[in-house]
Amino acid sequence: MTAVARAAQRTPPLERVNPVTPFAAAVLYSIPMLLTVDVVSAAVALAAWLVVFAAAGIGPRTILRRSWPLLLAAPLSAVSMLLYAEPSGRVHAQVWLATISDGSIELASAILLRVLAIGVPTLVGIVGVDPTRLADGLAQVAHLPHRFVLAALAGVRLFGVLEEDWRQIALARRARGLGDTGRIRRLLQAAFALLVVALRRGGTLATAMEARGFGGPQEGRAERTWARPSTLSRADLVLVLLALAVAALAIGASVAAGSFRPPWAAHL
Repeated sequence: MTAVARAAQRTPPLERVNPVTPFAAAVLYSIPMLLTVDVVSAAVALAAWLVVFAAAGIGPRTILRRSWPLLLAAPLSAVSMLLYAEPSGRVHAQVWLATISDGSIELASAILLRVLAIGVPTLVGIVGVDPTRLADGLAQVAHLPHRFVLAALAGVRLFGVLEEDWRQIALARRARGLGDTGRIRRLLQAAFALLVVALRRGGTLATAMEARGFGGPQEGRAERTWARPSTLSRADLVLVLLALAVAALAIGASVAAGSFRPPWAAHL
């Protein structure tokens, strides 16, 4: 086995696809999943993605690290359906406007699973994408305007500098004796100082990018070249087909079980 083949085998599956592909696959997968609100389709889709992740070598730790905000937010959407959905079936509890019934319990379960079934695979596929590779894909594959893509890339790259700026501002203010009292006032003043620093750095970066030919009209100029070519491969086709297959499997299982319920037919 050659060194290139061994390196390809060690490359994580998501690193083999173009960064634009997970976004397209997420859209193609989400649209069918939004056509019904039931437990069966969401549970089948979520279970199918967990099997896919396990087969691709994506462990539970990676899934939790990338989707933990969704795991905290999903129960909140389910609670609202549990308490305030239109009652149906047996009523278990009622406190003022909040009513818990068989219908609201079923709907809350469906909403919880659907949020997870759509959000978890989307976050696992998108979170952690290298911004430079994503910018290359957006410009070369999606053909978005170069100026927009490069500006967004520069902003994302500088976003990580804000944490260090905040730390330096806090240390400087404390060294001057300005950070010992008035916590709210201290935070507001530090936030204003951080805004000033960010605006100055943004102006400097814009000037530098203009000087290097990243802005202005392109008429009469040679076509822009790229240091890292971004192309589509068989792995991109596999990911898109896989997303469509999971959606088809979930919708088919829902129809076969007789639980298919469009959103307009649900008692929200």
